[in-house]
Amino acid sequence: MGCPRRHRDGNQSRRSQLQSSSPLSVRQGVLYVAIAATAWGTGGAVAAELYDVGGIGPISTSFWRFLAGLGLLLAAHLVRRSRRPKTAPSLRATLAANPRPALITGFGLAVYQTAYFAAVQQAGLTVATVVTLGSGPVLIAVGARLTLGERTGAAGTAAVGSGVVGLVLLMGGVDGSTGPAPVLGIGYALLSAAGYAGVTLLGRFSGRENAGGAFESTVTGFAVGTVCLLPMALMEGLLPDMEHPAWTLSLILYLGAAPTALAYTLFFAGLGAVRATTASVVALIEPLTAAVIGILVFGERLNAIVLTGTALLLFAVLFLAADEGTGRATPQRASDPDLSRGQPVSQPTTRAED
Repeated sequence: MGCPRRHRDGNQSRRSQLQSSSPLSVRQGVLYVAIAATAWGTGGAVAAELYDVGGIGPISTSFWRFLAGLGLLLAAHLVRRSRRPKTAPSLRATLAANPRPALITGFGLAVYQTAYFAAVQQAGLTVATVVTLGSGPVLIAVGARLTLGERTGAAGTAAVGSGVVGLVLLMGGVDGSTGPAPVLGIGYALLSAAGYAGVTLLGRFSGRENAGGAFESTVTGFAVGTVCLLPMALMEGLLPDMEHPAWTLSLILYLGAAPTALAYTLFFAGLGAVRATTASVVALIEPLTAAVIGILVFGERLNAIVLTGTALLLFAVLFLAADEGTGRATPQRASDPDLSRGQPVSQPTTRAED
């Protein structure tokens, strides 16, 4: 019995020597993620409209979204550098300091967004978004436990079980009423969820040590993603139809602005202040937003089996939420020299109840 007590005392002693490196409070971080999730919830609907108006596929839609978002992010970066030349890091310095996270983030964003748009095209807005955001937190919970030391406890087992049953019901219950190939769409959604989980975990790991460079990391990530998408977009058919040029350009600009430049900047900044699993719970605002748009705007209808599967997926995330800790996210040693260089420091997350 003495060892557990000494372990807890040791944890308390270590926590007294640590402080969070994030400039945001947990409440601010949650707000940032919530705003990002709301913006994301509109992205699938705008992409679906762009398919019809522009006549392009999911890869090209993702490319134009990334390109428009990158342009806006670069403009904002130039403004930041002109106003705060000493404190706002350059993109070259950001990429040189952490080249591997930038490359992985860019590739993960490209996979995540393109697979999601493909899922919307094949399974419909509501089903694609629910599967992506419902299974994503389960993957994040497992990944966070293995890579970040974030514990989920008994709720993790319940979440995985609920999520698996929900996916099985969704795959067996979907029909052509939501999309032309719903099972294929669910497969794309699972691929999107895997990319989303990877980006979230990497953003959590990097953001908690280098939250001040979250914006620049977002810019470099989207630059890499744009380059990754260009060859595939050229093969798919890059240029949209311009029968309605004003509306087509407006859709592309919106995709680049709200659910891309704004949402991801807020999301990665918020990950510096909240746990990865917490962020995935708050991001449930996205499927709720998408479901409302899908039902009211696109006339999607979900049968009883699909609704049950949807509920189980959402319950899986709520199970994880029930086991979440409180307090500021991921403390780090104040004297750690790696923090000044923006290098990731392998430091397990501590929780208030540990």
